[in-house]
Amino acid sequence: MARVGIVMGSDSDMPVMAKAAQVLDELGISYEMRIISAHREPDVFFEYANMAEEKGFKVIIAGAGMAAHLPGMCAAIFPMPVIGIPMHTTSLGGRDSLYSIVQMPSGIPVATVAINGGANAGILAAKILAVSDEELLKKLKDYSSSLKDSVQAKDEKLQELGYKGYMK
Repeated sequence: MARVGIVMGSDSDMPVMAKAAQVLDELGISYEMRIISAHREPDVFFEYANMAEEKGFKVIIAGAGMAAHLPGMCAAIFPMPVIGIPMHTTSLGGRDSLYSIVQMPSGIPVATVAINGGANAGILAAKILAVSDEELLKKLKDYSSSLKDSVQAKDEKLQELGYKGYMK
Protein backbone atom coordinates (compact mmCIF):
# COMPACT_ATOMS: atom_id res chain seq x y z
CA MET A 1 0.00 0.00 0.00
CA ALA A 2 1.34 3.41 -0.97
CA ARG A 3 2.11 5.73 1.94
CA VAL A 4 2.62 8.84 -0.21
CA GLY A 5 0.62 10.18 -3.12
CA ILE A 6 2.59 12.11 -5.72
CA VAL A 7 0.40 14.08 -8.08
CA MET A 8 1.17 16.60 -10.79
CA GLY A 9 -1.00 18.58 -13.15
CA SER A 10 1.08 17.96 -16.28
CA ASP A 11 3.79 15.62 -17.53
CA SER A 12 5.98 18.70 -17.97
CA ASP A 13 6.29 18.58 -14.15
CA MET A 14 7.79 15.07 -14.27
CA PRO A 15 11.49 16.01 -14.00
CA VAL A 16 10.81 17.83 -10.71
CA MET A 17 8.34 15.27 -9.34
CA ALA A 18 10.75 12.45 -10.21
CA LYS A 19 13.21 13.93 -7.71
CA ALA A 20 10.65 13.43 -4.93
CA ALA A 21 10.09 9.86 -6.09
CA GLN A 22 13.84 9.19 -6.19
CA VAL A 23 14.20 10.26 -2.55
CA LEU A 24 11.25 8.07 -1.54
CA ASP A 25 12.75 5.15 -3.48
CA GLU A 26 16.10 5.66 -1.74
CA LEU A 27 14.40 5.61 1.66
CA GLY A 28 12.16 2.63 0.84
CA ILE A 29 8.88 4.56 1.03
CA SER A 30 6.02 3.36 -1.17
CA TYR A 31 4.14 5.87 -3.29
CA GLU A 32 1.66 6.21 -6.11
CA MET A 33 2.39 8.77 -8.84
CA ARG A 34 -0.36 10.30 -10.99
CA ILE A 35 -0.90 13.06 -13.57
CA ILE A 36 -4.24 14.72 -12.84
CA SER A 37 -5.34 18.17 -13.90
CA ALA A 38 -7.56 19.86 -11.33
CA HIS A 39 -8.77 22.24 -14.06
CA ARG A 40 -9.16 19.93 -17.06
CA GLU A 41 -10.60 16.89 -15.26
CA PRO A 42 -12.07 18.04 -11.96
CA ASP A 43 -14.13 14.87 -11.56
CA VAL A 44 -10.97 12.71 -11.70
CA PHE A 45 -9.20 15.05 -9.29
CA PHE A 46 -12.05 14.98 -6.75
CA GLU A 47 -12.13 11.18 -6.87
CA TYR A 48 -8.36 11.06 -6.32
CA ALA A 49 -8.40 13.45 -3.36
CA ASN A 50 -11.46 11.84 -1.79
CA MET A 51 -9.99 8.33 -2.05
CA ALA A 52 -6.43 9.22 -0.91
CA GLU A 53 -7.02 8.48 2.76
CA GLU A 54 -8.79 5.21 1.98
CA LYS A 55 -5.85 4.20 -0.23
CA GLY A 56 -3.59 4.59 2.80
CA PHE A 57 -1.81 7.80 1.88
CA LYS A 58 -0.33 9.59 4.88
CA VAL A 59 1.07 12.51 2.87
CA ILE A 60 0.41 13.94 -0.59
CA ILE A 61 3.11 15.70 -2.59
CA ALA A 62 1.43 17.89 -5.21
CA GLY A 63 3.29 19.85 -7.87
CA ALA A 64 1.76 22.58 -9.95
CA GLY A 65 2.65 25.59 -12.04
CA MET A 66 0.99 28.88 -12.92
CA ALA A 67 -2.38 29.02 -11.12
CA ALA A 68 -1.14 26.05 -9.05
CA HIS A 69 -4.46 24.98 -7.57
CA LEU A 70 -3.63 21.28 -7.26
CA PRO A 71 -1.84 21.38 -3.85
CA GLY A 72 -4.42 23.65 -2.26
CA MET A 73 -7.34 21.63 -3.54
CA CYS A 74 -5.68 18.45 -2.23
CA ALA A 75 -5.33 20.14 1.17
CA ALA A 76 -8.98 21.22 1.10
CA ILE A 77 -10.09 17.59 0.75
CA PHE A 78 -7.32 15.33 2.13
CA PRO A 79 -7.20 15.51 5.96
CA MET A 80 -3.47 14.79 6.35
CA PRO A 81 -0.35 16.77 5.30
CA VAL A 82 0.01 18.10 1.76
CA ILE A 83 3.36 19.29 0.46
CA GLY A 84 3.23 21.69 -2.49
CA ILE A 85 5.98 22.03 -5.07
CA PRO A 86 5.72 25.25 -7.07
CA MET A 87 6.95 24.73 -10.63
CA HIS A 88 9.19 27.12 -12.49
CA THR A 89 7.19 28.92 -15.17
CA THR A 90 8.45 30.84 -18.17
CA SER A 91 6.22 33.85 -17.63
CA LEU A 92 6.95 34.63 -13.96
CA GLY A 93 9.78 32.24 -13.08
CA GLY A 94 7.61 30.22 -10.71
CA ARG A 95 6.73 33.10 -8.40
CA ASP A 96 3.12 32.76 -9.57
CA SER A 97 3.15 29.08 -8.56
CA LEU A 98 4.87 29.81 -5.26
CA TYR A 99 2.39 32.50 -4.25
CA SER A 100 -0.58 30.36 -5.27
CA ILE A 101 0.60 27.46 -3.12
CA VAL A 102 1.95 29.29 -0.08
CA GLN A 103 -0.87 31.83 0.29
CA MET A 104 -3.57 29.41 1.43
CA PRO A 105 -6.55 30.58 3.46
CA SER A 106 -6.62 30.01 7.20
CA GLY A 107 -7.46 26.41 8.05
CA ILE A 108 -6.14 24.91 4.78
CA PRO A 109 -2.34 24.74 5.16
CA VAL A 110 0.01 23.45 2.49
CA ALA A 111 3.65 22.88 3.40
CA THR A 112 5.54 24.49 0.54
CA VAL A 113 9.08 23.80 -0.66
CA ALA A 114 11.23 25.85 -3.03
CA ILE A 115 10.40 26.35 -6.68
CA ASN A 116 11.24 23.02 -8.39
CA GLY A 117 12.07 21.59 -4.93
CA GLY A 118 11.19 17.99 -5.67
CA ALA A 119 13.94 16.41 -3.58
CA ASN A 120 13.07 18.50 -0.52
CA ALA A 121 9.41 17.52 -0.89
CA GLY A 122 10.42 13.87 -0.78
CA ILE A 123 12.61 14.46 2.28
CA LEU A 124 9.85 16.42 4.03
CA ALA A 125 7.34 13.63 3.34
CA ALA A 126 9.82 11.14 4.82
CA LYS A 127 10.30 13.33 7.90
CA ILE A 128 6.55 13.50 8.42
CA LEU A 129 6.30 9.71 8.20
CA ALA A 130 9.35 9.25 10.45
CA VAL A 131 7.47 10.78 13.38
CA SER A 132 5.93 7.35 13.91
CA ASP A 133 8.52 5.12 12.19
CA GLU A 134 11.84 4.53 13.98
CA GLU A 135 13.35 2.57 11.07
CA LEU A 136 12.64 5.42 8.67
CA LEU A 137 14.05 7.92 11.17
CA LYS A 138 17.32 5.96 11.19
CA LYS A 139 17.39 6.02 7.37
CA LEU A 140 16.90 9.80 7.44
CA LYS A 141 19.75 10.20 9.93
CA ASP A 142 21.96 8.07 7.66
CA TYR A 143 20.88 10.19 4.68
CA SER A 144 21.86 13.39 6.51
CA SER A 145 25.19 11.84 7.44
CA SER A 146 25.84 10.99 3.79
CA LEU A 147 25.20 14.62 2.84
CA LYS A 148 27.80 15.72 5.38
CA ASP A 149 30.28 13.13 4.08
CA SER A 150 29.74 14.37 0.52
CA VAL A 151 30.53 17.99 1.44
CA GLN A 152 33.61 16.94 3.39
CA ALA A 153 34.88 14.90 0.43
CA LYS A 154 34.46 17.90 -1.85
CA ASP A 155 36.38 20.11 0.57
CA GLU A 156 39.20 17.55 0.80
CA LYS A 157 39.41 17.53 -3.01
CA LEU A 158 39.51 21.34 -3.04
CA GLN A 159 42.27 21.40 -0.42
CA GLU A 160 44.27 18.83 -2.40
CA LEU A 161 43.85 20.34 -5.88
CA GLY A 162 43.21 24.04 -5.25
CA TYR A 163 40.34 25.75 -6.99
CA LYS A 164 41.95 25.65 -10.47
CA GLY A 165 42.49 21.90 -10.30
CA TYR A 166 39.05 21.38 -8.80
CA MET A 167 37.40 23.21 -11.73
CA LYS A 168 38.97 20.95 -14.38
